Amino acid sequence: MSVPKFASLSVFFPAYNDAPSLPPLLRKTFAVLEKHVADYEVVVVNDGSRDKTAEVLEQLVHEHAPFLRVVTHPKNRGYGGALRSGFAASHKEFVFYTDGDGQYDVGELPRLLDLVGPDTGLVNGYKLDRHDPAHRIWIGNVYNFCARLLFRIRIRDIDCDYRLIRRELLEKIHLTSTSGTICVELVRKLELSGCHVAEVGVHHYAREHGKSQFFRVRSLAITFYQLLRLWVRLVILR
Repeated sequence: MSVPKFASLSVFFPAYNDAPSLPPLLRKTFAVLEKHVADYEVVVVNDGSRDKTAEVLEQLVHEHAPFLRVVTHPKNRGYGGALRSGFAASHKEFVFYTDGDGQYDVGELPRLLDLVGPDTGLVNGYKLDRHDPAHRIWIGNVYNFCARLLFRIRIRDIDCDYRLIRRELLEKIHLTSTSGTICVELVRKLELSGCHVAEVGVHHYAREHGKSQFFRVRSLAITFYQLLRLWVRLVILR
């Protein structure tokens, strides 16, 4: 007896200088979607990449047309800007996103799909084990602890960008962050909507290509500044 497929899903990947990781990531994504989802689309947001990401995506679009689309930012808009473009370009009933660097396994997506019920608004992954340099793990743990405490967020891992969201809810919230603080803003606003939230453990892998843009001094400064402004808006002034 065949297993019913998930009805309708948009998948998108924010990408910045991720040319080497995108081909295997997208090919595995399409293999998973063909097996588990009835109606799907895939979007990659090329956030002003300076490597060969554009050329790689041009070839991949040719391979996977008409199911793959590319949104291109001429200049880098930051992680928040890339996510906002990805959400705006997604048209199916649910939206799944994870990063284009391949540190999460898109093969685990069916585990999120299995948790969707009639009132589910968010299925959020949490890292079973983080494979990053020690300083990144420490900063990530501190950031996650402080963000959960300050914003009264209930999910255990805000920093896990492996999320499945009901698009109807995305249309009702207005996201403004341009940095990594968009994850805090997104989860906080989804939790405030009263939707059911589910969580599932997912594996995290060492980055094989490039390096994270988040852990630069300028990026950290922008993130913490935006986090403070966000806290005033979403907690103090609410």
